Amino acid sequence: MTVSSPKRVTLEQIKSPIGRPALQRATLIGLGLNKIGRRSSLEDTPAVRGMIAKVAHLVRIIEEAGEPDGARAER
Repeated sequence: MTVSSPKRVTLEQIKSPIGRPALQRATLIGLGLNKIGRRSSLEDTPAVRGMIAKVAHLVRIIEEAGEPDGARAER
């Protein structure tokens, strides 16, 4: 049996949390982000996807590693 590495998602913070609710600031910190331009690579889990959804206007998904070739183009 082959053990595959878990899927990873890489995020980049593109906007500042200044003036945003405290929960959005805390979510960014939970994602490992705290300054514009910082990048964080996280395991692709439903919990992480939920956090990304809460701050989608502040972050950008750079890449999703672990996907089959062409899977991203179909979205």
